[in-house]
Amino acid sequence: MSRVQLALRVSDLEGSIAFYSKLFDTEPAKRRPGYANFAIENPPLKLVLLEGEADQPTVMDHLGVEVFSTDEVNAATRRLTDSGLITLEENSTECCYALQDKVWVRGPGNEPWEVYTVKADSDQLDKVTESACCTPATDRETATTGAQANCC
Repeated sequence: MSRVQLALRVSDLEGSIAFYSKLFDTEPAKRRPGYANFAIENPPLKLVLLEGEADQPTVMDHLGVEVFSTDEVNAATRRLTDSGLITLEENSTECCYALQDKVWVRGPGNEPWEVYTVKADSDQLDKVTESACCTPATDRETATTGAQANCC
């Protein structure tokens, strides 16, 4: 079973962790500096919290679908491309404290969606090289559209 991912950029990471722990009755699956994620079973949800600027409202960073394998990412890439959507693939990319294979698309409101699988843990939050993934919001641009992009 896959699950939907919701990544939020929050101004109060610790307060947000406390709130979502109570809301979903579970503790984060992973915590690192400026980052936490919850692997929620019911409803099936991957909730990612990214530390943003102080005193700013919470904003949606990006959306995603977590799948179990690279084969599923590749199948999604083929399906999305065949349906006429512009895709951006990132294979063996390190960001958000994980090594991932993923494909990005944009929704009709320019909202970023990723279909991804986590291959391994990583010590790295931000991408080292330029990419659509995990860079400050003001610096993000995708290679395919020139629009701002987010990830994790």
